[in-house]
Amino acid sequence: MEIKKGKYRHFKGNEYEVLFVGKHSETLEEYVVYRALYGEREVWVRPASMWNETLTRDGKSFLRFTYIEE
Repeated sequence: MEIKKGKYRHFKGNEYEVLFVGKHSETLEEYVVYRALYGEREVWVRPASMWNETLTRDGKSFLRFTYIEE
């Protein structure tokens, strides 16, 4: 699944902005560089494979992050 720049909602409710998708220089694994849209607005990095994960909790399945707007 493509990871677009823009705003996303984490399954716990907070919103984040994807800034870039880049590659690890040694492994070529893709990573998402994103900023929290709350608090200190810290910048984070997460493997793209985790970004696109579907989680199952209490018998319900949902995306870890859901795209909400550009």
